[in-house]
Amino acid sequence: MERQEFNITAYTENHIGLLNRIAIIFSRRKINIESLNTSPSEIEGIHRFNIVINETEEVVRKICRQIEKQVEVLKVYYNTNDEVIWQEMALYKVPTDIIAERALVERLLRENGARAVVIRKDYTVFETTGHRQETDNLIRVLEPFGLIEFVRSARIAIIKASDGFHLKLNEFEETQPSDEVIENEYLNDRDGVFAM
Repeated sequence: MERQEFNITAYTENHIGLLNRIAIIFSRRKINIESLNTSPSEIEGIHRFNIVINETEEVVRKICRQIEKQVEVLKVYYNTNDEVIWQEMALYKVPTDIIAERALVERLLRENGARAVVIRKDYTVFETTGHRQETDNLIRVLEPFGLIEFVRSARIAIIKASDGFHLKLNEFEETQPSDEVIENEYLNDRDGVFAM
């Protein structure tokens, strides 16, 4: 099997230490995480991990099963880049005087879909979103003009074929409903039960 980039999406409860336990699953197998993003999901109280790795499908399948064994993990999916819609955001800091002097730079920024988010006397910060190649290309464009600083966010992705995790959660509740809540029969007799 050939290695390729996979997007792993994990729906979890938001508990302390879970990120560390998930990271250990990768480090034990000596697998590098290319990108990692956590955020709230469409369901209140449920968080979403988006993890990007470069591996074979067989290895990715095993990792997903391992992640699902964590108590706080509800469900894990994996997809290729063709099966998701994804973006990364990047910020570029360049000297303002060079940008102001050269109309060429402004044209290059427009061609690359960048927009100014901060303009100061000493520097200007531009922002763009896109795929890794697009954000990397703007680095090459800006380097000759004195690129001061660059940072890129983790990947965010939405699964094309997904109807949303909330439907899966509802289906699960319908097929495996939780037991009815049984009240403690001694709750109202608190004083009598705990009296000495």
